Order: sequence, then C-alpha cells, then structure tokens
Amino acid sequence: GLLLADLTEEEEEEEDNSPPPIGNGGTIDGKYVWTQTLQELTINVPLPENTRGRDLNVIISKKHLKIGFAKTKQEFIVNDDLTKPIIVDDSLWTIEDGNRLVLTLQKSNQMEWWDAPCQTDEPKINIQKVQPENSNLSDLDGETRQTVEKMMFDQRQKALGLPTADEQKKLDILEKFKASHPEMDFSNAKIN
Repeated sequence: GLLLADLTEEEEEEEDNSPPPIGNGGTIDGKYVWTQTLQELTINVPLPENTRGRDLNVIISKKHLKIGFAKTKQEFIVNDDLTKPIIVDDSLWTIEDGNRLVLTLQKSNQMEWWDAPCQTDEPKINIQKVQPENSNLSDLDGETRQTVEKMMFDQRQKALGLPTADEQKKLDILEKFKASHPEMDFSNAKIN
C-alpha cells in the first residue's frame, strides 16, 4: 500500500507546478481580491451596488486595516493587522463602479513581496512564484484582468448567496442539455 510519507511528498511536488499568483495576489474568501507590485498593494473589496464613499468606514493605519459600513459602527468586513507596515500618507481608497472598494496601500519597504494583505488571511501566496513585472489592475493584461474581475464577480455572488460564474455555467449547460434531450427524465439529476 501507499505510505503516508509518499503521499505528502507527492503533494509537495505538485504544488510547485502551480502557476504564479494572478497579479501576484489572490482571493481571500468573503473579503477581497488583492494584487501587488513591489511598491504597493491593491485590495478590491466587493460592495453592494451603488455604495458611496460616505457609506463606508475605512481606517488605514500603518499596521492595521479596518473596513466597514458607516451605519454598522462595530461590524467590520476587515479588521486586521497588516502583514507589513505601510506609508499611510501615500495610501488611499476609492469606490469604482459603485460596487467595489479599491484600496491602494503604499508599502514601507518597497523591496519585498507580501504573502497576504493581512496577518490572518488564508490562503497566503508562495512569494517564490511572484513575477516582478506585473503592475496594477489597469495595466494587467486582459486575461489577468478578466480573472480578477471574475473573482470579484464570484465574491459578490457568494456574498448574495447566488451561484458563482462556474456554477452558473454548469447550470446553463445542464439546462441546454435538458432542452436538447426532452426524452430523458432529469428530476433526480444531481449537480455536484
């Protein structure tokens, strides 16, 4: 039989073939999608449609980040220590398209990569895989941008309890299949 040791070794090797992280960042489920350059970190937080600046309570400190809604004073989407310190005066936030908060955090040390924006974030990225030439979202090539936008879409759908893009695709395919096979009974079909 297979030994446990064999299994773990294989898994470790497998992980190393994973592609470099999109935009040198990732998705922190239920919170945000983030990307980075050596100089700065960009965090995209999905928001309810038509959110305005005054609806938000965003507090950026040197080593801590708080993001919440003005009307729920004590509840925060994010309330966590940053992985590394930032330059507060050069960091800013804006709302794009009325449905996402974009924070640009200027790193204090502009020669190092972060494995995640905040200390408790999971999953952390493997900074060995980071590709230095990637820059911010508007300069990312189309594919990367689409991936980030899809991540944003999925985050928003999840927050609203709706299917993600991939789940929706599966549902659509099933519907098409059903339509083209009226003779089959799908009442017991399960989608996994």
